[in-house]
Amino acid sequence: MRRLWNVVAGRLRRLPQPLGRIRSIKLKLAILLVGSGGVGFAYFSLVLGFFPFWTMASALTVALVTSQLLAHGTTKPIRAMTAAARTMSRGDYSQRVPATSRDEVGELARAFNRMAADLEAADRQRRELIANVSHELRTPITALQAVLENIVDGLAEPDPATLSTALGQTERLTRLVTELLDLSRLDAGVEPLRRSPVKLEPFLTAAVEAATVGSDRIRMEVDVLPAGLEVSADEARLHQVVANLLDNAARHSPPGGRVVVRARGLPALGTEGGTGLLLEVTDEGPGIPPEERTRVFDRFSRGSTPAIARDGGTGLGLAIARWAVELHDGTISVADTGPGCRIQVTLPA
Repeated sequence: MRRLWNVVAGRLRRLPQPLGRIRSIKLKLAILLVGSGGVGFAYFSLVLGFFPFWTMASALTVALVTSQLLAHGTTKPIRAMTAAARTMSRGDYSQRVPATSRDEVGELARAFNRMAADLEAADRQRRELIANVSHELRTPITALQAVLENIVDGLAEPDPATLSTALGQTERLTRLVTELLDLSRLDAGVEPLRRSPVKLEPFLTAAVEAATVGSDRIRMEVDVLPAGLEVSADEARLHQVVANLLDNAARHSPPGGRVVVRARGLPALGTEGGTGLLLEVTDEGPGIPPEERTRVFDRFSRGSTPAIARDGGTGLGLAIARWAVELHDGTISVADTGPGCRIQVTLPA
């Protein structure tokens, strides 16, 4: 029976729409009622042999008036959606339509409101992204321009200190552009992972050495147990996570502070056999207030603490780290700790 109904419904969908050119749904409903009533009365007259003209005319008139009154309330959400769509086409995504009915029109209105909310959120994020990127680009460019202008005008000598300042601003620009490219890949969709066995001790040691090149402001230590611990992961993406966490910890740590990178094997997470990974990066900085521990993984989030907000970062590192961890079906969070900050990453086997 269900198969027969599917065949009939499919053929009905392929039939031409005789009322397709009529632009008013109220008029379509009126024609539908009058037409179906006329067919019914025609069949009635052919079977019984007489034609109750006044009865038919009265019934059709009542049906026509009633259909117009009822169709006005039925089509009101559709008219509201049409007006809201025209307003949204001009860039105003705050429009919503009433969705009180429980029929198909009500479902359409609720779907329209969800779409409008998503568009409003996307537009707000786009505006915030443009504003934040403009601000982040302007700061190092302005500083770099000032250094170069002083050298050209003879106000400063191209000595190692001056050139080191210019190099630092260039590196900041490079880091921002790299993170924005990662962010564009994040928005484009999930990238395929190229998993391979990664031995944690040499991997983390190399990441720490790269993070401390040319700087002895802080000490970084690696602690891996068991010694031969390894995990199946995309090495490039995992390095992205560790590098961002180390950079974040280094910027928040005081001079002479210590950053510890700790890796531990866990019972298999969500699988039978194998070993999961618990990775922790702990610093001795000011820490993150509990109310901000979920927001620090948002884009361009720097926190409200002055020492954190002025750390010189772009506010994208932790957002990119969360993206890479979630690609591995893992989790990342700020753990409760004493002084300092401890960020935990768990990866399944």
